[in-house]
Amino acid sequence: MKKEPVIIAVCGVKNSGKTTFLEGVIPKLCQKGIKVGVIKHDGHTFEPDVPNTDSFRLRKAGANGVAVYSNQRFMVIREEPPHFRELLEQFLWADVVLLEGGKDSPFPKIELVRSQVSQNSVCSTATLLALCTDLPHLLPEIPKIGLTEYEKAVDLILSVFNHNSNHCFSQ
Repeated sequence: MKKEPVIIAVCGVKNSGKTTFLEGVIPKLCQKGIKVGVIKHDGHTFEPDVPNTDSFRLRKAGANGVAVYSNQRFMVIREEPPHFRELLEQFLWADVVLLEGGKDSPFPKIELVRSQVSQNSVCSTATLLALCTDLPHLLPEIPKIGLTEYEKAVDLILSVFNHNSNHCFSQ
């Protein structure tokens, strides 16, 4: 029986470098044979497909859901607020799901705090695995990872993955 993926949130204030961090971590996880999924939170309304494409036109015509597929990929757009469980069900094939955002979620977190953008953590220390920061004295009780120390982050993610071999989704 396939276990559900381990979920780790990568958090930080806007422009703290979450996407750049993930771009550095994901290839290293993949090199180690880990199947990675990403669920990205957007704090604003976003346009899910390109204007004037067929799927865009059908959605604008009133369809509550549109799926587009080819031999290589698929995309599903639904006009309703998602439930995290429904999003996760799209990633049951993954070993690890990295949630970009989710600072208030119950999941273990790596928080980015870049001194040029912020001087403070915005996550509960109860769920922080590590701070990825250039502020070495921030929250001394929390382990630190440098902003580009992707191997250290991968080692941390793998330790959570290996520790949670009996992981059960509880959200």
